[in-house]
Amino acid sequence: MNLDVWVPRNVLWVFGAIVALLVVATLVVAWMRRGDGTGRHAELAARVRSWWVLVFVFAIAISFRRGIAIGFFAVLSFLALKEYLSLVPTRRADRRVLFWVYLCVPLQYLWVWYEWYNLFLIFIPVWAFLFVAMRMVMRGDTKDFLRAAGTIHWGLMTMVFGLSHLAFLLVLPEGKAVPAHGAALLLFVVLLTELNDVLQYIWGRTLGRHKVLESVSPKKTVEGLVGGVLSTTVVAFLLAPVLTPLTPTDSIAVGLMIGIGGFLGDVTISALKRDIGVKDSGSLIPGHGGILDRIDSLLFTAPLFFHFMAYFYF
Repeated sequence: MNLDVWVPRNVLWVFGAIVALLVVATLVVAWMRRGDGTGRHAELAARVRSWWVLVFVFAIAISFRRGIAIGFFAVLSFLALKEYLSLVPTRRADRRVLFWVYLCVPLQYLWVWYEWYNLFLIFIPVWAFLFVAMRMVMRGDTKDFLRAAGTIHWGLMTMVFGLSHLAFLLVLPEGKAVPAHGAALLLFVVLLTELNDVLQYIWGRTLGRHKVLESVSPKKTVEGLVGGVLSTTVVAFLLAPVLTPLTPTDSIAVGLMIGIGGFLGDVTISALKRDIGVKDSGSLIPGHGGILDRIDSLLFTAPLFFHFMAYFYF
């Protein structure tokens, strides 16, 4: 088993282009904010700052040995799960059960490390699902059992199982020849997902007139959604030959899938926050609240992209 994660030249070139674009964006935003006493561009400036942080962290994550990269995503899952469980109400009877819930994080990423593909796929949806329910029942408290079980299982499926698909891109199934490096596939899906968020924001701010889900996310518009999805699809079509083995037709399909999937992940976490009455999931990332505010789209796009690639290319 090869333990090293080397970064291929095409990934470095794309990273260089991203950094160059961020430099330009930083200069443009600084120019726009000159003499702006109203703070009208404060949100845009915060978004650019958060992109710098994310690009730096992501670059560090995939630049070292594979174990460090997998560990990075394990920590990300742990922080997301912890943030989620700190937001949603949990029963006092389930406090000890949460120990087993958190233990699922290192176990899930252990299967990634050992490239144990079948156990990676069934550990959370089958074994953790049954074991956590069993531990909850053994506590003997039936009040709000269904709500509590659903809350915990949903958190495991999204924050742990969903995100772990990003890590498994770095350890493509053993014995299968895939004409693309795992780091390139990882960069492709993360870049398109985050870019989709930005493009939907830009199209919505410039052309947005009609609300798409006003009760869930008042700022989301039909124009922003359509413009963002189509723009993301164009970027996917142009970037796919550089980072992936996708055919032109498949790259269009993936672009549409990431654009729509990213939107659904975003509004799903928005619905969660509205249900529990908070604006941001936390304050860890400047300009974007907590971990969940930044990875909400990836919760959907990561497994969608992974299984598309697994079915057609792995």
